[in-house]
Amino acid sequence: MCVCEIILLVAGCTIVNEQQQQDFQLKHWIPWCRLHHGEDGRITITGPTRTLVDIFAQYMNFDYEIIPPPDGVFGGELPNGSWTGMIGMLQRKEVELALGPFTITRKREVVCDMSVPVAHDNKALFMVRPGIQSDMKGFLNTFTLEVWLMILVSMGAVSVAMMSLMWMEANVFTSTTRTTNIVTRSLMWTVQTLSQESSEWLPRRTEGRLLVTTWLLASLVFMSSYSGILTAMLTVPRVTIPIDSLADLVSQSRTPWRLEESSSMYQYFQDTTDGLRRQVFTGMGGVFRDCWKSRHDISEGNFVAVCDEITMKKSMSWDFSTTGRCHLYISREKIISVSSAVAFQAGSPYLATANRIILSLRGGGLLDKWLSDHITNTSQCLRPPSTDRRDGIAALNLESLGGPFLFLAGGMCVGFLSLLCEVVIARASGGSRSDGSNKQTGSL
Repeated sequence: MCVCEIILLVAGCTIVNEQQQQDFQLKHWIPWCRLHHGEDGRITITGPTRTLVDIFAQYMNFDYEIIPPPDGVFGGELPNGSWTGMIGMLQRKEVELALGPFTITRKREVVCDMSVPVAHDNKALFMVRPGIQSDMKGFLNTFTLEVWLMILVSMGAVSVAMMSLMWMEANVFTSTTRTTNIVTRSLMWTVQTLSQESSEWLPRRTEGRLLVTTWLLASLVFMSSYSGILTAMLTVPRVTIPIDSLADLVSQSRTPWRLEESSSMYQYFQDTTDGLRRQVFTGMGGVFRDCWKSRHDISEGNFVAVCDEITMKKSMSWDFSTTGRCHLYISREKIISVSSAVAFQAGSPYLATANRIILSLRGGGLLDKWLSDHITNTSQCLRPPSTDRRDGIAALNLESLGGPFLFLAGGMCVGFLSLLCEVVIARASGGSRSDGSNKQTGSL
């Protein structure tokens, strides 16, 4: 078999000789492909795609040359039917094959031949990792608003029932000693019982004590539940994840989102007729070149990206290996599952042999192994954000207990204002009485 030479296009590189033109730069698709620019101007690659193309060259007996696409993108369809990027170069028959790998779509299969899948992947949202935050109103989050309202209503109902029983006992049973300050005693007893504070006062008859027993049992359930839930919340803090699905993404306006330029996901959201996914496209805040290159902006919370899971895991691996902490998060909702393949010219004679090679490599698990060798240290960052606290049980800070302190300060202010009002009223009442006494003395 004669040795032929083919032109090979790899993973969207946008590189020319940097000594001749500084406007172009090296672009990788990590972890599939890492490009290197030699001193002689030749482009070389490392990674799973390099191993794959070398096997192609060995079994199909060809040499290859790597050239860059002019625009440095995978390829998107233009209104006139032509394509940009690497898919466009295949469409114009400028190259024999493009390793990519590329997400298989119907539109791409029209203009080029796709091999059997080399990998299966998911698309998801990629964003800054939510952190553990202190909540000043956390002591109120143990119950919902409806439960708090029902507790207040119960307190009011028990107080009214207690006042009614005490009044009826004093008027129906003449032998019963009349209780003074019925309203004050009933209200204070209800609050003291709910807060599990002891009270020396009790109703004298069976009817009132039956009501007391009922409220004591209800208060025990309320406060036991409250203290247990509050202890659990303080020991194992909950992390609020504001964006974990497409619905969460479009319903918020705090963080913008972007799509990868001229990618399959850009085409997917552009062509969709689904209302939610259409909102993702119309509401996006721009595009970005690729997920790996944008990992710094994503980890700083500048925008949310739609990326493939393999690149996201590689970014997490790099982040944890370099910083020792996790700054990135993958949403639990998977937008779509896709298959990736090598792209060939339409009618390429290399496709059949390439498919047999890929199937053999996949069957032996070699493709997955080559890829996993480049993705390490991800187990910690793939865990829920609530597990990020690695120092055990941490001491509560002022922000965590700021709510109870503010509640205490508010109660003290209300008590002080009540005292001032009582003093003013008492002095006003004393002054009016002294004026009346003086008038009576003068008339005598």
